[in-house]
Amino acid sequence: MSDRIETFRYSGDVPERLDKFLVACLPEFSRARLQGLIENGYVLVDAVPARKSGQSIESGANIEVRVPPAAPSTLVGEDIPLDIIFENDDLIVVNKPAGMVVHPAAGHDSGTLVHAVLGYDPDLEGIGGEERPGLVHRLDKETSGLIVLAKNERAHRWLQDQFRLRKVEKTYLALVDGKPPTPTGRVEAPIGRDTSHRKKMAVVSPGKGREAVSEYKTLETFKNHTLLEFHPHTGRTHQIRLHCSFLGCPIVGDGVYGKRNFTVDINRHFLHAFRLKITLPNEAQPRTFEAALPDELTTVLEDIRRLE
Repeated sequence: MSDRIETFRYSGDVPERLDKFLVACLPEFSRARLQGLIENGYVLVDAVPARKSGQSIESGANIEVRVPPAAPSTLVGEDIPLDIIFENDDLIVVNKPAGMVVHPAAGHDSGTLVHAVLGYDPDLEGIGGEERPGLVHRLDKETSGLIVLAKNERAHRWLQDQFRLRKVEKTYLALVDGKPPTPTGRVEAPIGRDTSHRKKMAVVSPGKGREAVSEYKTLETFKNHTLLEFHPHTGRTHQIRLHCSFLGCPIVGDGVYGKRNFTVDINRHFLHAFRLKITLPNEAQPRTFEAALPDELTTVLEDIRRLE
């Protein structure tokens, strides 16, 4: 694949920073990515390599940007089945099963969702100059449900903005032990690192963590359990699990933030990313995607309905 060549002419009335001008010309690239191209000699100003990202350009300057093809990823795609809900040239929406880690990390150097997507589509345009899908949100290993991955840098930036501006509506289903204080409610409880257990998160005092906001409503009430619908407005690590515990009704099967002795026969926590409403690149109206409860959670729910 050959380099992509883009040419621009600056016609502003006052001098402008080179990197700022290029961000406006090439919105699919982050400023950091463009700064990297400048520093590596891929940007010419009037046929001369740019000196630095903050270089001033005058009216009439001709800019040439050479974007090399994405480098092969250091990750190797794997032939792992995917439950694809939607796909186009920009992104892929997947119904992730419980037990699958989303991103490679220490102790998880294979079998992840990223490995699976690379195996499914080895010709991804890539993110940040590397042939790999772009993540904009994540799900815990034992949380099932919908997750979206970008195929190219333009889509990645678009999706990042949708999540950052809180334009994405996420809906989770959670079966909890007991019941919340009220049938519906809003939780505003900041989340930070647990000072006693560095691998865990915790609800912390205001000012000591990051803002975390969730809304919930009761869908079904049982003798010892409640089925809740959760709408997180922020995307903090373990947010719904922590907020359920904070409300006094931890998620069934959550051995970290809930009861150690599970109240039902389950081998994962009962949390599922059920619905995702999001506006896709080049579309004016949002789309809504849904993924039904997986069989193992449906079975648990049916057993509770029968017994309680």
